[in-house]
Amino acid sequence: MDDSTRMWITPVPALDPDGEPAVLLGHDCASRDAGERAISRLLDRGHEGEEGVFYLLPFDLSARYERTGDRLAVVVTTSGQLLVKEPADRSDRSDLADFADLPVDGTDEDRVVLLRREIVTDFVPAEQDGEKQPVLLIDHDGSAASLAELFDRFEAGEAGIAVLNAE
Repeated sequence: MDDSTRMWITPVPALDPDGEPAVLLGHDCASRDAGERAISRLLDRGHEGEEGVFYLLPFDLSARYERTGDRLAVVVTTSGQLLVKEPADRSDRSDLADFADLPVDGTDEDRVVLLRREIVTDFVPAEQDGEKQPVLLIDHDGSAASLAELFDRFEAGEAGIAVLNAE
């Protein structure tokens, strides 16, 4: 589950070229990994606000920062109850067995780990009013050669960005 080649700390040019660095995770919606497939399904159940803008609830998907020495990790989790309920609501229930093998989160037994990425960095996520800086999840189809390619895909409407609450 650890894939540090798809985690970056950088400003997001498409959103604010002069902005502060953000933590970005690449998410391949075509992946066969059970955790990434679960993320894709959960992204599909976002709650629509204004037209074309979907909101994720922390119960649906959230992220947690962990630091060990010079390594910063991001762990993406969901509710174990939701993970079982969501595929059961669909006609295609083939993922249920794969989802059952996802690890339980060591800090909250009601949550399941979908993705864990880490990199070596001295970056410390900002806090505002006691809340950690959100994690940006770049949702795209297939493998991208670089972060610049992912930004290009976003600008072309071929990738999306989901904002995950972080702890």
